Amino acid sequence: MMLNSDTMELDLPPTHSETESGFSDCGGGAGPDGAGPGGPGGGLEPGEPGRKDLQHLSREERRRRRRATAKYRTAHATRERIRVEAFNLAFAELRKLLPTLPPDKKLSKIEILRLAICYISYLNHVLDV
Repeated sequence: MMLNSDTMELDLPPTHSETESGFSDCGGGAGPDGAGPGGPGGGLEPGEPGRKDLQHLSREERRRRRRATAKYRTAHATRERIRVEAFNLAFAELRKLLPTLPPDKKLSKIEILRLAICYISYLNHVLDV
């Protein structure tokens, strides 16, 4: 299970909703009537600048401010945790396929990769003979 698409950041031109609110990834954008989840303010957190304050900022500065919100940081941390868990699960599955003595010996990730390379090379040699 790979979740790389969630963590990839692409430098694409802003979408329609991003140009309107500047908060498209956080779900804080305003709806068609101009009122977001929290009313006319667009559902912004206290202490956040309003939408009009964001219009004069560069795209990079708007991105920095969006990423500074607690909601964005929490979502990013959740995605990263899921990615790391999937990564560790893949290493555990690979580890089960490799022969070691003792069989339950704890190996680091680099040791698992190196042992997998050696084992694949050995299996290729066995097939060639």
